[in-house]
Amino acid sequence: MTAMEDTGIPLSPDRRRGSSAMAEAPPYQKTPPLPICRKVCYALGGAPYQLTGNAIGFFLQIFLLDVVQLSPFHAAMILFLGRAWDAISDPSIGFLVSGSPRRKFGKLMPWIVASTPLGVLCYFFLWFSPSNSTSVPLKFLWFLAMYCFFQTCLSCYHVPYTSLTMFLGGSQRDRDSATAYRMGVEVTSTLIGAGIQGQIVGGYHASMADMCSSEKGTFHNGTFLNRALLNSSLLNNTSILTDSLENTQWAYSVAAMVIGGLYCISSLILFLGVKEQPDFGSSLQTSRLPFITSLKMVLGHTPYAWLLMGFLSASLAFQLAQGIFAFFCTHAADLGGSFQHLVLIMLVAACLSIPFWQNFLVKFGKKTAVILGLSCFIPPLIVITLVTNNFVVFAFMMVVTGFSAGVLYLLPWSMLPDSVDDFKVKNPDCRNLEAFFYSFYIFFNKFAGGLSLGMSTLSLHFAGYKAGDCTHNPAVITLLKVLMAPVPIALVLISMAIFCHYPINEERRKQLKVDMEAVRQMKEDTPGNGLLTPFHVQ
Repeated sequence: MTAMEDTGIPLSPDRRRGSSAMAEAPPYQKTPPLPICRKVCYALGGAPYQLTGNAIGFFLQIFLLDVVQLSPFHAAMILFLGRAWDAISDPSIGFLVSGSPRRKFGKLMPWIVASTPLGVLCYFFLWFSPSNSTSVPLKFLWFLAMYCFFQTCLSCYHVPYTSLTMFLGGSQRDRDSATAYRMGVEVTSTLIGAGIQGQIVGGYHASMADMCSSEKGTFHNGTFLNRALLNSSLLNNTSILTDSLENTQWAYSVAAMVIGGLYCISSLILFLGVKEQPDFGSSLQTSRLPFITSLKMVLGHTPYAWLLMGFLSASLAFQLAQGIFAFFCTHAADLGGSFQHLVLIMLVAACLSIPFWQNFLVKFGKKTAVILGLSCFIPPLIVITLVTNNFVVFAFMMVVTGFSAGVLYLLPWSMLPDSVDDFKVKNPDCRNLEAFFYSFYIFFNKFAGGLSLGMSTLSLHFAGYKAGDCTHNPAVITLLKVLMAPVPIALVLISMAIFCHYPINEERRKQLKVDMEAVRQMKEDTPGNGLLTPFHVQ
């Protein structure tokens, strides 16, 4: 049986005899290589998602609880409902992008450009604290609305941006190379975003930790009070803390303005440096399939479904540990004044590991790389929960964690184009669904983040966590340790088991390359191929 028959692509009788030769023949027209300049400009376009996402992942939870001083229940509802909103926005925007017409600047680029100013504005207001006299319900509605609006704008940016991977031009190797460039920029962006946020606001959290570690003071209703002066200077101390909180709130706003400026610059570079290149499998025109049909076909594609499940588990594990890390360091590990430095150490290690993992996956395959990388995430979690108040040990564990995190930054986006190619080979006349593939991928990643933050914050509520308390009951400490190690480790093991059954290995990738060239030549030789409407599903 020929390569094309193996993939289920129907061949006309007059083509069957020559199909084997066609599959083995060199491409009909050699694809020009992808310029480095285009790779760099494309990569820089990925910065906004990571700049904002990691600032939110590391700091939004502690911002809502300790700075805005919402209850854990309200904070959990904001984080969970905001991600639940993505369940509607991401796939819907993916469908709208697939159905949008091609305009002067392309089909995808107008979405990116139009969403940028609104996204920056919503991001700033997400970190803008209403006055202390504002009621709790109004604060809750404010942050929930800003969170949902920002996630919608980010979806309008990131869904078409990630879909742009399929329309950069070049070969499969060029796409993998462009993805590696992008992951390098994105991991650097996580370093910049978390660094800006952490260094600007970290001093406040460090001073809170210093106050709590001292036996000379305590907190009462969010106010630091010196016991000796409790009765004589309550008003003065309250005034001092109020000023401190206002300064901290302003610091978060400054950090948001800096990150928002970088967001705009990255979007501008992407717009000026990248032009959409039509792909043989998509004319960059409007998708003609109904929403439900598109949904069934995309989610029913076996390699894509395995990929979604595998990275959903891995992303949930990483983001759960990420979201709880600041609380764990502050309240369980006695390192509240150092957690922002530990975050930077981890992100630097992740950034430096990207070239290693790119070379590793080229030599040993993507499945091997992802399984090995995820396994490296387990030992640091165990050590972190067993050690207290030891910055050196934590720093070394953060290096190992960052090395593992590099896999989660690089491999998902490197493996996704392979599953899209597999879909195109099996469904050669079902086109323009790239945005659908990428939108669901983004949605599951965001859903994992929201689920992890919502679950951990709600757990703190039931464990009895109270903002401003220097000491917590044993249930809170035990919960932090459970959320930091056993739960993420179980999720990582599930993810590794799923990837062991992922059907696209290196042999299949090589076959896909041959099949894609065969389909390319067949479509170029078929008159009116842009008007075909039947599609075939395996």
